[in-house]
Amino acid sequence: MSLQTLLEDSHIIISYDHLSEWLVADWRGDQNLVSVQQGGAEMLRLLKQQQCYKVLNDNTNVTSMWSEAAEWAGKEWFPAMTAAGLQYFAWVYSPNTYSRLSTDLTLQFTGAAPIVATFDDIATAAAWLKQV
Repeated sequence: MSLQTLLEDSHIIISYDHLSEWLVADWRGDQNLVSVQQGGAEMLRLLKQQQCYKVLNDNTNVTSMWSEAAEWAGKEWFPAMTAAGLQYFAWVYSPNTYSRLSTDLTLQFTGAAPIVATFDDIATAAAWLKQV
């Protein structure tokens, strides 16, 4: 990966992979509705700025449940990202069971677009994104 950091704060680091032409979101620590909405807003802004249509969303470093943000992410954020051009979203699960459940709950609220696939590791997620 050839990453350029676009945003870094305590809850998320968002980079652009110039070789693969996708955003990489590295979520960190405890998450809640506010942090997810703030990070999601930045991802939306940067997706538009970079004019890309793929995201590698890494929750490996997420340490908590964030289910209070699931409905918002599925019903509001994913449609906004799709309207901005998002087509493929590779989501790497956290090893934290409660964070994984929050991811799965979000996907229950998510429509047919974009195409979202979940993975247990970054390498497999990146390989999938490269072939779609």
